[in-house]
Formats: sequence, C-alpha cells, structure tokens
Amino acid sequence: MAFYFSRRKIKPKEEAESGELNIIPYLDILMNLIIFMLLSMSGLATFGMLNVNAPTYGGGGGGNTEEKPPLTLTVAIAKTGFFIAATGGVLPGQTEPTTPGEGAPTIARRADGTYDYDALTAKMMEIKTNFPTESKVILAAEANTDYEVLVSTMDATRETKDRKLLFPDVTLASF
Repeated sequence: MAFYFSRRKIKPKEEAESGELNIIPYLDILMNLIIFMLLSMSGLATFGMLNVNAPTYGGGGGGNTEEKPPLTLTVAIAKTGFFIAATGGVLPGQTEPTTPGEGAPTIARRADGTYDYDALTAKMMEIKTNFPTESKVILAAEANTDYEVLVSTMDATRETKDRKLLFPDVTLASF
C-alpha cells in the first residue's frame, strides 16, 4: 500500500498576518510626553504664586486680652464701586465702623464705568499709615464680578506702583 503525502501537509504553513498593531512605541512616546508636561507645569506654577488664604472658622485660644483687636479690613467689589470697611478700628475719613454694601460706595466708579484702582491704592496707603502693622485684607466680590476686576483689585490692595507692600495677605470672600 502506497502512502502519499499531500502537498498541503508537507508545505510549512505561513503565519497568518494578524491585524494587531504594535503599540509599545506609541506608549513610550506618550509616557515621555506626560512626564515632560508634568515637569513643565510644576516649573511654571512657581512663577504665578500669590499668597491667598481661605477664611478660617473657629475661635482662637485664650491669650492676652489687653491687646487691641486686629483690624479686619474688607474691600467689597460691587457694581457701583468699592466699599471699604473695617472692624476693630475706625478707618481714616470715617466717624464709625461701617459694613460693606450699605449706602454709597467709598470709591465710586468713574464716569466711563471703569473701576478707580488708583483711588483704591491711595485709600489703602492712607489706611496703612494709620495701621502700619496690619497686613491682611478681605476681598469680597459679588457673584457676577469679572475675574480681571478681582485680580486688579487684589493688585491695588497688595502694593503701590513703586512696589511698597500694603496688605499682602489676601483672603477671598463673597457677599
């Protein structure tokens, strides 16, 4: 009995081409890009740092009660202008402490509708001469206040044009 091999069985099978892609080089490039972006973002974050504190809740510990209360200076940004108020002291040009949002603004908007940042800085300089040890200010803004207005107000209360510090410790709030 003769046995014949078919050509199909003798011939080695060629590997069938699969449709899979080699994604290892792609993942390598992707990981390098992610690492590069993380390192570049951490380097850029140090250039734009501002000292802004969140409001704190809770009472302080007992201490010397003879010290005068700290000046809680508040600058409120409203549609009509800036309201400047303080607790713990009477601001220059006022006869008694006021609260933000009552009556006419301390510094009204200009006739063209822009905020008067120069007058705000001048008022902050006047307050700083009467309270030289104070460094904290609370910025309160209405809900629809533009971001640029908030940042410009923060700059006007933090330092003068010639880089003298006024109130560098800023706390953000809303009213």
